[in-house]
Amino acid sequence: MAKMAVNLGGIAMKNPVTVASGTFGYGQEYAQLFDISRLGAVTVKGIRACPWPGNPLPRHTEVPGGMINAIGLQGPGVEEFIREDMPFLVEKGVPAIINIWGTSVDEYAQVAARLEGVPGVAGLELNVSCPNVKEGGASFGTRVETFTEVVRAVRAATTLPIMPKLAPNVPDVRPFVLAAQEAGADAVALINTLPAMAVDLETRRPILANKVGGLSGAGIHPIALKHVYEAAQVASVPLLAMGGIFSAKDALDFILVGATAVAVGTATFIDPLAPIHVLEGMEQWLDAHGIADVNEFRGTLRV
Repeated sequence: MAKMAVNLGGIAMKNPVTVASGTFGYGQEYAQLFDISRLGAVTVKGIRACPWPGNPLPRHTEVPGGMINAIGLQGPGVEEFIREDMPFLVEKGVPAIINIWGTSVDEYAQVAARLEGVPGVAGLELNVSCPNVKEGGASFGTRVETFTEVVRAVRAATTLPIMPKLAPNVPDVRPFVLAAQEAGADAVALINTLPAMAVDLETRRPILANKVGGLSGAGIHPIALKHVYEAAQVASVPLLAMGGIFSAKDALDFILVGATAVAVGTATFIDPLAPIHVLEGMEQWLDAHGIADVNEFRGTLRV
């Protein structure tokens, strides 16, 4: 059996498979279906300083090749999350990657500082690229200067591994990767959803109450792969890759071009066991091809 353990910028994972923030809640629902401790880590929904209601309904819709969501980062706030949700993840013994966000640089730093020392918290994913909130989110992730400011502030606030999640709707992700590294990031996650829209011809209205949202699903996999490939050309820190992972092949595509770990997202809405099926398929493929360690396969694309 191939060795599957990886180190994602200081986050020790027994295998390279986690889940994408916003698609797995805080793990409780999926734990009724499979042993979530089989995952390398669980990445939870976005957490900010205070409770946040998210966007009005309707806030998601299926489209060809995927889905558009405008959930709007609904969440309980950091204090309730620590009190109500973290004990469950600690009990399961799975590393928890906490996706954090804010409407100001100070709020990012505040949440990061509050999570310092909390049992079970393995690292922080900085959501600076969500396209469906009116404040925060993408407003911090599409300009290198503001992006860098957030990463530096969080780095100063915590000793936890930090990993900004990059926006895909920029001309080139490489300046953001370099900026993240220089500002003290331990890893980089990419990509977030792509800005998108759907309309109803009969009512002549947008389908989503927020009008626009973020596109995820199989249709964005080639776009994500291109971004991860380019990021790997300049990255000196590990990469967490996501975007349209529905099979072991999709996940291994990302490892091949240079990612250290992968996150399964939209596929879990179709098959709640998708993360486990992806992991098992990766193990089988590596064994069938005589690859003893997943780390030996990383970045071996022939160009």
